[in-house]
Amino acid sequence: MIAAVTPPESDADRAEARAKAQATATPGGWFAMILDHHVLLEDAFAATKAAGDASARTAALKRLGVILTGHAIAEEAVIYPGLGEAGEKGHAELGYNEQVMVKMQMAMLEKLDPMSQDFLDKLEHIRGAVAHHMYQEEGTWFVELSEQAPAADQAMITKRYQEEWSRYVGAEA
Repeated sequence: MIAAVTPPESDADRAEARAKAQATATPGGWFAMILDHHVLLEDAFAATKAAGDASARTAALKRLGVILTGHAIAEEAVIYPGLGEAGEKGHAELGYNEQVMVKMQMAMLEKLDPMSQDFLDKLEHIRGAVAHHMYQEEGTWFVELSEQAPAADQAMITKRYQEEWSRYVGAEA
């Protein structure tokens, strides 16, 4: 019903937002890391869908889950509090809520036969939700935070984001 009222953004809209985000992100900074992780997520969704047998699909799903959870934990621990401090509590709250819903959907996905149509349908549902979430972050939320936060805060955000990502993901990605 929500999609009927507010249709999802187009691939062209996503590409435009990504290009603007990449132009804004400081190389080596937190926003550039997040953009790299978004690409990792897109690749992990594609690899899970493309896997040719149950064993390969289950392994790909596990890798997707590690990347998705590590990315979410890093954002939840560092980036969303930064959004709240910058006066964007609504964006922070929405981000937390969307990530909780994706984690719940991933738990349900793990219970499905990996070669079933139900699995593919749920995987696509989750991929679409994550794509929209990334569009929000890349389109405005993180662009504004990267432009507003002082240099000292940017350095701290970068350090803390990397710590949280590494703590969960380690050498997995």
